[in-house]
Amino acid sequence: MPQLIDLSKTIAYDPNDPWFMRIKVKHFSHKRSAFLIRFFLGLPKKLFPKNFTGWADDKIVSMGVHASTHIDAPWHYSPTCKGEKAKTIDEIPLEWCYGDGVVLDMSWKEDFEVITLEEVKNELKRLDFNLKAYPNPIVLIRTDRDKYAGTPDFPKRGTGMSAEATRWLIEQGVKVMGIDQWGFDLPLPYMVEKAKKDKNADLFWEAHLVGQTHEYCHMEQLTNLAALPPKGFKVAVFPLKIKGASAAPARVVAIIE
Repeated sequence: MPQLIDLSKTIAYDPNDPWFMRIKVKHFSHKRSAFLIRFFLGLPKKLFPKNFTGWADDKIVSMGVHASTHIDAPWHYSPTCKGEKAKTIDEIPLEWCYGDGVVLDMSWKEDFEVITLEEVKNELKRLDFNLKAYPNPIVLIRTDRDKYAGTPDFPKRGTGMSAEATRWLIEQGVKVMGIDQWGFDLPLPYMVEKAKKDKNADLFWEAHLVGQTHEYCHMEQLTNLAALPPKGFKVAVFPLKIKGASAAPARVVAIIE
């Protein structure tokens, strides 16, 4: 049997999430459905099967598609890619979502230091991993910032991919990549302040905006990348098929044969 390693966060309410990304799930008891069965379906309680107390039910009251572990579609970055309409999440080929994985260890990077192309190339060389040797390689960027998940610091800390490194990976045939921190770029508050301070319009969302000209998807808020070997495993990243959406929650799993 293969070993399965869950790389996904649990979908749950967290008061430390930014207000626009808080998840609310309402749970309904078995007793509640017993009432519905009796009074709306019309089945008398005496005809309930033995030991049947009703069914449990749950409702996702509020959850953005970018909350928790998710994968972004090209539509998230821009309405067009290479001059054509960008793909929404339901249009992503499933072939992109399953492939050989490689973990690039960038956990040594300090907060607010961008991950450069040279660093990505050096790590791939160290691992002797040739991206072009695989049909659908999936690159996982390990920062170990998942340790801050569930704390107020989670959205505020981390490194981030450079535009140059992101573009180069796509040019090597990578359609899906991901990171174990809140976002794929440098933390949003930091990017805003840095762009204002330096009066530089090229700083904000640089890795995301590669998607304007290079078609790709990336995952955010992965977990457990430290539990993986650097290579020698498959990754499954199947998102919910939400029509017209810019992203979707995904149960991301590593499979080690």
